[in-house]
Amino acid sequence: MPEPGEISPDALQQRLERILLGGRRKYTRLEVAEKAGVPEERSRRLWRALGFATVDDDEVVFTDADIEAIRTADQLMNSGLIDPSIELAVTRALGQHLSRLAEWQVHMLWTMITENKEIGTSERQIGRLVERLLPELEKVQEFVWRRHLAAYAGRALAMPEEDLEARTEVVGFVDMVGYTRLTRQVGEEELTDILDRFESVATEVVADHHGRIVKMIGDEVLFVADSAVDGAEIALALSERADADETLPSVRAGLASGRILSRFGDVYGSVVNLAARLTSTARPGTILVDKELAAELSGFPQYEVRSRRPVSVRGYSRLRPSSLRRARDRPSGMFASSQQLAAEMLGLTPGSAPDPAPAPEEVEDATADSLPPRPRPKRRRR
Repeated sequence: MPEPGEISPDALQQRLERILLGGRRKYTRLEVAEKAGVPEERSRRLWRALGFATVDDDEVVFTDADIEAIRTADQLMNSGLIDPSIELAVTRALGQHLSRLAEWQVHMLWTMITENKEIGTSERQIGRLVERLLPELEKVQEFVWRRHLAAYAGRALAMPEEDLEARTEVVGFVDMVGYTRLTRQVGEEELTDILDRFESVATEVVADHHGRIVKMIGDEVLFVADSAVDGAEIALALSERADADETLPSVRAGLASGRILSRFGDVYGSVVNLAARLTSTARPGTILVDKELAAELSGFPQYEVRSRRPVSVRGYSRLRPSSLRRARDRPSGMFASSQQLAAEMLGLTPGSAPDPAPAPEEVEDATADSLPPRPRPKRRRR
């Protein structure tokens, strides 16, 4: 029994359900299928594919809104717009993505309620808050969805000869170094702040350089980019931002270029696996690229691409990565002219001069693959 003035959890749940579900629960699954005119087995498959818990045939858990939703989904499947062979895969993808969105939104709502005591002490106030907030969330979601539709439609029309599911792109992973150890050293609140900061920086950098985030996997971001330069800039900028941010650990990255399969918002194929293996091989603050991407980037003077010794990782017996970094400043003015004159007098063509002695960090890179990652000094946290 709740104390006087406290909210009854059952009463609050029922009120929120009526708001969110569009009415009271009053139908069984079989009744919904019958009223919607949808075969019972089809309605059961759609319900499961959307990620909802299986319910007994006699459980009264559905509302009038469920009838309309099942009818609309069935009409969409029968319209011919979606191939019957992938309708369940499409439904599963929709359920998974919206489930994550709903979880975040409920967390946001609950934080708002608990941090505002004048709201949290009244069931009526909470109901009014949800009723006012829900239409606004729906407007924002529809806007974002339409903008993404426009962006992807624009890409499809710009390159009509490309297969939208299988195409050549740069795939990159960037992950925080020492994340597992970090989870044992800091509390939940600080860990949440670190993850939020990493996601914020990753989102900004990927957007700034025309990439697309495929997903955030805890301490790691998986992204794709259309060009070699965009992919390189994302990895370099993320590494630089992490080094400059005292709240973030160092990061490492792996990039690969080639044909990938895009399916329901995720990416698959050997190129994705290769990028993941390169990331696991990289040292803190290091970016490794595959040979295809190394060849593309070697033609850009703003980058240094240096071949590394072969390594063996799961699925690749002799993987030969290259390290990527920004090019050092080249000499200019009178000094550069004198170097050029000396080269001409010695009969050296541009680019034929021997490489300068490697910097200390390059010597370290040469043996990095045979050594375990060194722990990074713990940063001073704010």
